Amino acid sequence: MKKLVFVLIILTNLVIGCTPEEKPECIADADCAAATCCHASDCAAKINAPNCEGVICSMECTPYTMDCGQGRCVCENKKCIAKIS
Repeated sequence: MKKLVFVLIILTNLVIGCTPEEKPECIADADCAAATCCHASDCAAKINAPNCEGVICSMECTPYTMDCGQGRCVCENKKCIAKIS
């Protein structure tokens, strides 16, 4: 029984130790962008953000979004997040 427990502990440590580290989305705020083209309330890594060229959005300032300067994308703990005021 002790051998089985020992083997399970070793295997668990190997699996945990082999788990690849998550790549950071960002290093700086400039690495982040809105996750949607219109009325964004979330952010994503700039390389994963949508291409909004030619997209036409309404001119309303939708609450709880980054519309009209209500918020911005920031890099916090290597993740892109929306800071909405």
